[in-house]
Amino acid sequence: MRRKLLENYKRIEQRIQDACSRYDRDPSSITLVAVTKSVSLDVIRVLVDLNLQHLGENRAQELTQRAGMINEWLGRRARDLSAGAKPRPNWHMIGHLQRNKVKHLLPWVDLIHSVDSLRLAEEIDAQSGKLNRVTPILLEVHASNEPTKQGVAVAAASHLAEQISTLPNIEIRGLMAMAPLTDDEFVIRHTFERTRELFEEIVGERICGPQFKELSIGMSNDFEYGIEAGATYLRIGTALFEGVDGAKPSLAHVDDDV
Repeated sequence: MRRKLLENYKRIEQRIQDACSRYDRDPSSITLVAVTKSVSLDVIRVLVDLNLQHLGENRAQELTQRAGMINEWLGRRARDLSAGAKPRPNWHMIGHLQRNKVKHLLPWVDLIHSVDSLRLAEEIDAQSGKLNRVTPILLEVHASNEPTKQGVAVAAASHLAEQISTLPNIEIRGLMAMAPLTDDEFVIRHTFERTRELFEEIVGERICGPQFKELSIGMSNDFEYGIEAGATYLRIGTALFEGVDGAKPSLAHVDDDV
C-alpha cells in the first residue's frame, strides 16, 4: 500500500511541477488536498506518515469521526518514542454542508471549502463565536452550467462575499468551484476561467481583505487546467489512490474528488 501510494503521489507531484512550468506558476503556491472519502483509516495513517498534511472529506460526520480517530492515533504515537511524532493533519470540508452539522464539525475542521449561502455562513459564525475562534472558509461558486453542482450563482457571489465578510467569526479566504465531469477541454477551462475572473473582481473591489487569496479548483481529471487558471488548492482523490489497497473500487472515479 505504502509503495503504491508513494508512486501515485510522486506522479501527481511531477504533473503539478510540469503544469507549473508551462503556466509560469510556483509549485510551492499550490496545496494538494488528499480527498480521503473512498479510503480506509489505514490509508489515511500512511498519508500522514508520508507528510501529506491536508486531508479532505465531503461529509461532516465522516470528517469528524476520522479526525478524532487520527488524533487518538497521533497521541499514542507521540507517546511511543520509537515511532516518532507527527503533526496533526489539516482537515478540509469540501462537500455540501448542512447547518445542523456545523456545531460538531467546527472543532475538527481547518478550512471549509463549500459555503454557499448566508444562512450557512451565519451558523458557522455563531458556532465559531461559541468556540472563541475565527473559522476560515471559501465561497463555493456555481460557475458551470451543470444543474447537479452546488454553489452560489456567479452573479450573486460578490454580494454574498460582501455580506459574509462582515461576520466577525469567519475569515473568507477565496473561492471554490467544480468543473463539469467531462473531457471537453473548452468546458473545463471556461468554468475555471469564469471562477478566476470572479476572484479577481472581488479582489479588485477589496470586498474581503488581504486574506482573500485562495482558489480551490481542480480535481483528478482536470487539475492541470486548475493550475492554469490560478488554483492554490487541488482536491485530488482518484489519481492518488488508484490501485491502492484500502481504496473502495466502487467509489474510485473522478467525481469522488468532490
